Amino acid sequence: MNKIINHDNKMYQLAILVVDDEANIRKTLSYCLAVEGHSVIAVSNPADAIEEARRRSFDLAFVDLKLGEEDGLELIPVLLSESPWTKVVVITAHASIESAVDAMRSGATDYIVKPFTPDQVKLLTRRVGRIRELETEIAALKEDMQRLGPENQLQSKNTCMQRVIETARKAAPSEAIVLLQGESGTGKSVFARAIHHWSSRAAKPMVVVACPAVPPDLLESELFGHAKGAFTGAIRDNPGRIAACESGTLFLDEIGDMIPSVQAKLLRFIQDKEYERLGESRPRKADVRIIAATNADLETRVTEGRFREDLFYRLNVINLIIPPLRKRTEDIMPLAMDFLAYFCRVNHKATLGFSEEAEQLLTTYTWPGNVRELRNTIERAVILGSGERIGRADLPGNITPTAATPAIGDMVSLSTIEEMHIRRVLAKTSSLQEAADVLGIDQATLWRRRKTYGI
Repeated sequence: MNKIINHDNKMYQLAILVVDDEANIRKTLSYCLAVEGHSVIAVSNPADAIEEARRRSFDLAFVDLKLGEEDGLELIPVLLSESPWTKVVVITAHASIESAVDAMRSGATDYIVKPFTPDQVKLLTRRVGRIRELETEIAALKEDMQRLGPENQLQSKNTCMQRVIETARKAAPSEAIVLLQGESGTGKSVFARAIHHWSSRAAKPMVVVACPAVPPDLLESELFGHAKGAFTGAIRDNPGRIAACESGTLFLDEIGDMIPSVQAKLLRFIQDKEYERLGESRPRKADVRIIAATNADLETRVTEGRFREDLFYRLNVINLIIPPLRKRTEDIMPLAMDFLAYFCRVNHKATLGFSEEAEQLLTTYTWPGNVRELRNTIERAVILGSGERIGRADLPGNITPTAATPAIGDMVSLSTIEEMHIRRVLAKTSSLQEAADVLGIDQATLWRRRKTYGI
């Protein structure tokens, strides 16, 4: 989404398509909308309208009911198949209840009667713009519901981490690609969201694609979209994630696991801002900022031929290396206290803090799963603990130095054995794919297991 009008009367820009066979109407509408600060494309017939809709995303489309010998209503479903979020306003010289009902059935949002005034157009455009703004906010809130927590506030007492945060703040207002590197669980996705929030694209969508979580043969379709019938199972058009974050930010998590064929397409998109959906040959354009993250050594993968060198250099514009939690021990207890307050509030508990022994254990543990593991540890302690303070008994066995390492046949749960085995395999392998091969599961399953165990 581009700009819209909010409650503070701040002007936001919309991408608008005008389809009318009368040159004067096109000129009048285009001028009226451009004065408001919107980006406008005006065409005279359905064929040109479809071509424009296939090349770029529109927030709003004004469509004349009669386009010469053609019916404007037939154009509406085609436009919506290209961009389902587009709001269509029908222009008509013969308003009636029947024509209004037909327009709404075809997918229109509203209609306007000729002759119309500039004030009518502005009022309608602002109303539609507010709807698009709310849709974007709701989509962002739905995505954030899965990530709510105190770690969304980037603060640190560690000098190295402070430098990373400061660099992220400086890079955010630019259009430069940001590459986030660091171990799993260090907060790369938190940094990505912060950079988006600090940027001029903050009011637009941020779309996350976790590369290992999407089957390799579907990743291209997930990113770039596909046309109906492009492959078995493609029963309808899919705009793709790039189109979904038009004017916003695309966050590619664990990009080191992206397969070579998709790497090539991504490189082309970064260079030219153009791409094609699967099953189509016509190029499309998109205005999207890219943030990428990886826990892999991309330079090593380039040397090994597993990652494109040209793509690596395109991504490596601003490189932020996030230090692991064990190298910023001064942040452990402040984070733990934030997590404690948050999970006490969520679970309606009144835990006051940590015992001295628990604090000692938390600050001396090496945290291989980093901040994610710390978060999971505190959540578990809050849920299972019953005292006024979190004590040693409330912490999992792997935190306590005297706890014996469980072995097959011990009286422990299967999940404990599974977690220990996955941790050991990940420590001995150089990539997520290699670890998945050793474990006999696919990358998507391994990705979910890591999230579950905070690895």
